[in-house]
Amino acid sequence: MAGLACLFAMATAGCSAGSGGTSDAAPAAPEQSNSSSSTSSADKGSGGASQTTSYEPYVSAEEASANDSSGSPTTYNLAFVISDGSSCTPKWNGTTAIDDPAVKSRIAKLTDSGASVRVSFGGASGKELASVCDSVSKLADAYGRALDAAGATLADFDVEGTQLSDSGSVALRSRAIAQLQKDRPDLRVSFTLPVMPSGLDADGLALLKSANKYDVQVSVVNIMTMNYGESYTADMGDYALTSAKATHTQLKEVFGLSDAAAWRGMALTSMLGVNDVANETFSLSDAAQVRTFAEEKEIAWVSMWSTFRDQQCEDGRAAQDDAATDCSGVKQSSGAFAEAFSG
Repeated sequence: MAGLACLFAMATAGCSAGSGGTSDAAPAAPEQSNSSSSTSSADKGSGGASQTTSYEPYVSAEEASANDSSGSPTTYNLAFVISDGSSCTPKWNGTTAIDDPAVKSRIAKLTDSGASVRVSFGGASGKELASVCDSVSKLADAYGRALDAAGATLADFDVEGTQLSDSGSVALRSRAIAQLQKDRPDLRVSFTLPVMPSGLDADGLALLKSANKYDVQVSVVNIMTMNYGESYTADMGDYALTSAKATHTQLKEVFGLSDAAAWRGMALTSMLGVNDVANETFSLSDAAQVRTFAEEKEIAWVSMWSTFRDQQCEDGRAAQDDAATDCSGVKQSSGAFAEAFSG
């Protein structure tokens, strides 16, 4: 049984401490959202078709943007499912029912083109369900209800801030996801984590080790290449690549992966245009740089925060247009970042 537990179907999952095996299993590549099959490192080495990097942006689950379809995404990350604030009840942004008819209609329109959807749990605001639900079964059920409402077999867990440093909720989440995957063998899981040019911090690494401990089958580790701090005033494209390289080394160590598998088990998400930190602006040339790098390394997917920001702020509307939510804060044509990220 220990040997079977080590044969994870996802790129970043090696043998866990809990499975009693070693960490030198040969995991397969992460999913490609527009394909029913994946290409492993061994397949590529033996002449099989190489994997391509897909474009999978974050979108609002509740409000459509004219830029949603720019770049022809293969998957949309639906932001965000969190607690209603006080109970183990999943809601979109903590306020809208997961089975809200308007949201279901929006998801149907997003998938009309053949794209899939990934439910993203957590984010920077509100209470992630793991901090409110008081048992593994209740938490797994809450996650499952949100996935069913969206018709999704892809789940993203965006863990940051105080949620990331809360070891109790980290362990509870890992156990709940593992239970969910036992009940749903086709469920593919990604973790979205903050990063610095030096790589993931101690809390991010602890989360991945917790997932490994409880036999969570991790498909992708998606790093947020943004908001490093006021002292980081150099090129944002260069910082993104430096962060990816540092994280690549960490993923190899945590999961016992080869070079190729660690790249294929990674995704990159940038905050387009003006970031939340002074002096940090991610440009269209930075997006093109990230895309080229991702293709060279065969990174699983690239993403951005977000489609509703992929447009220029209107002239003379500085007070009305918020570059953090409504527009990029840089000169651009609508959908230009999507085009750059999709290659």
